[in-house]
This record gives sequence, structure tokens and C-alpha cells, in this order.
Amino acid sequence: MRFACIVFPGSNCDVDMYHAIRDELGEEVEYVWHTETDLDRFDGILLPGGFSYGDYLRCGAIARFSNVMEAVKKAAAEGKPVLGVCNGFQVLLEAGLLPGAMRRNENLKFICRPVTLVVENNQTMFTTGYEASQEITIPVAHGEGNYYCDEELLKTLEANKQIVFKYKDNPNGSISDIAGITNEQGNVLGMMPHPERAVDQLLGSNDGLQLFKSILRTWREAHVVTS
Repeated sequence: MRFACIVFPGSNCDVDMYHAIRDELGEEVEYVWHTETDLDRFDGILLPGGFSYGDYLRCGAIARFSNVMEAVKKAAAEGKPVLGVCNGFQVLLEAGLLPGAMRRNENLKFICRPVTLVVENNQTMFTTGYEASQEITIPVAHGEGNYYCDEELLKTLEANKQIVFKYKDNPNGSISDIAGITNEQGNVLGMMPHPERAVDQLLGSNDGLQLFKSILRTWREAHVVTS
């Protein structure tokens, strides 16, 4: 499986994402600059964390207009897995690939520490490696991770099982403790915690590795013929 790791000016978690795929998952990955217009050669798309374009205007508000985002939208429409982490999640929201919006943390402070997540839906292509309601440890590092949507959208997210991860102890004020959501089709995931920073026990947790293994397992089931 071949992944594209999208790099915007100001991305700073791209190296972590690259390491998670190449060294821990053992799959192909390539850095892709934001000016790229064709992602057809890739099987999965990764939007890493950081401060794209300095987070000016709003987090992800400028990155959404990058050339590469049209190709990301095309990949999503084709059903390819698209993962946006932290700033990547914010970019997906701004681009309209995921619903809702992101606000400043409730305490108006940058939060950087491990948190406990609860797996709300283990039937997505990103979470088949987890048990339902499993608690996992994944670090967060954000100042604007307070996910918001209105009550009508929240009911829709709940009804469609689009809420994939919730915080056990909400660190940022996100509505309904939401830490990660998918689109209706289930192939685009945005999450504020960093699974790529939890792929080895040396880092304090390897709970994030199962997310990447889940993507790979789903892809192989669909594309690899064994007989």
C-alpha cells in the first residue's frame, strides 16, 4: 500500500507520520508538497499536524485552497482512506470534507499530553483493530481542538455512527467529548489526537499503530487476491 503524506508550509508532524508508515507499519510512503495536483498513484492520503500557513485567519483556512486539496477531494470521492490529524483535521473541516468547526480550547491554552480515548465505533476502516469501547492512550498537542457543531448535526453524527473517538476526560471542551469523526461514507477520518506519535512503546504507547494497521488490513482485503 502506498501513502501520500501531504506537506504544507508550516507542517511539522509530517516526519512523525512518515516514520509511522515506513518504519512501524512497513509500507510505502512519500512526502507530497502542497502544489501537487495528482494523487492517483497513492492508495491512502495523510494530512499531518502542524501550523499550515502559520494558522493565519483560522487553522486550515488557507491550506484548504492549496492545489493538492482538489486531489485530496478526488481521492476521498473515490473511497480512498483519508486521515487528517490535528491540523490535518482542521484542514478537512475547512475544506468541507468533514462537518463541523474547530474553536480555541476552552481554557485558551495549548495542551500537550497523553489522553485517554474511547473507541466509539470499531467498524470503520480506521478502527477494525480495536475493540468496541476500548480505551487507548494517544497524545494531543493543540491550541484549537475544541470541536463544535450544532445539535442537529450532532444528532446526525450520532445516528450515522460517525463519531469514532471520544475523550474519556475532555481536555479542550469539544462538544459531546468528540475527539475524531468520519464522513458519512466512512473513508475520511479527522482526529485531534496524534496516533502517529503512539506507534511504539518507547514513545509511551503503541495504541495508535492499530489505526494504521486497520487501514492496511481493509485495503488488503479489498485489493490483494490470495488463492
